[in-house]
Amino acid sequence: MTLDLNSAHKSLWQWCRARSFAGYDPYDALNSRLFQATPLKHSRLARLAWTQFHKHSPINFRPLVRIPREKNSKGIALFALAALAEYRRSKTKEAEIEARELLEDLMRMRLGGFKGAAWGYNFDWQSRTFLAPRGTPTIVPTAFAARALCEAADVFGAEEYLPFARTVCDFILNDLNRSEETETEVCFSYSPLDQTRVFNASLLAGETLATLGRLTGEVSLCDWAMRAARYVVRRQRPDGSWAYGGDDHQSWVDNFHTAFILGSLSRIIEFCESAQDELEPALVRGYEFWKERFFLGNGWPKYYPDRLYPADVHSAASAIVTLVELRARVPDALNQAEQIARWAIENLRDDRGLFYYQRRRFHKVRIPYMRWSEAWMAYALARLLEGQSD
Repeated sequence: MTLDLNSAHKSLWQWCRARSFAGYDPYDALNSRLFQATPLKHSRLARLAWTQFHKHSPINFRPLVRIPREKNSKGIALFALAALAEYRRSKTKEAEIEARELLEDLMRMRLGGFKGAAWGYNFDWQSRTFLAPRGTPTIVPTAFAARALCEAADVFGAEEYLPFARTVCDFILNDLNRSEETETEVCFSYSPLDQTRVFNASLLAGETLATLGRLTGEVSLCDWAMRAARYVVRRQRPDGSWAYGGDDHQSWVDNFHTAFILGSLSRIIEFCESAQDELEPALVRGYEFWKERFFLGNGWPKYYPDRLYPADVHSAASAIVTLVELRARVPDALNQAEQIARWAIENLRDDRGLFYYQRRRFHKVRIPYMRWSEAWMAYALARLLEGQSD
């Protein structure tokens, strides 16, 4: 018998809270004290290979190579969003305290030295093209932190969280690089260190500007958001999909980055006047591609559209969140979200309450990743339960 959604959410939350919301991450390999003690730390190829080895290994070697369990700012933002969803649903004092404590923790994790509030990852991250040292501000954790602060402003009062959240716009507009900027389009970089054109990341910047433009009444912020949205919408492929980014080596399509694009477009449409007519057709085509190509009839979430494996918990969780976001636009969205949640509970959940990383063809990767798996699933289940209670 399938565990009910509320029990799954509670047991997951208890497991995470017992560990103070700190843990391992798929990309934390460069935190290894063993690796950092060798000359290999200076090699781009060695950093990339070390990171990919630990990300893909079904065995968790992190304790052996002295990688510590740590808090991650995006993980804390997701846990704060989950706690806010639980508070909106239950209105209990316990949920309020939990949300406020996580928000305080999140605000303490803000990085200094930039024009506005920004957050980064707690590890060095080596991509194919650049190294982002630990603590480099990047738009993805920053956008989710801003989402949590904006929701807190709605729930607990604008004066308490909105002024702090508003400064994120200063980071986006003054610290991030902008490429292919025209009067009608703009693409924001992933961090202040690069010139990458990552579609979902730029659109997360647009979503943040749109949300804060709605809350503060600043029309110019929505104008920036629309320029970011147009850049991504005009690069949608004929089949409705989006590549990861604008360069040749970024041509792949995957589940959760598509979900991010759909969620951000939905928020920009909601918060910017006159956005619906311009952006809704792309949102609908993107959703149809995503629904048709990334999910089986039983809720199985594929990572890539043309492969059954791996089935990744992050893909499942981000899909649930996106479907809850789209429920006013998409018929039967909540039922789809529940189907995916029940598949994840049946196939990726441990009896202790945590969720595994991936189901691969011949085995499961049972490593619990606090940001990638647990925080995302906590957020997903909280939002689904909230959506079902509306």
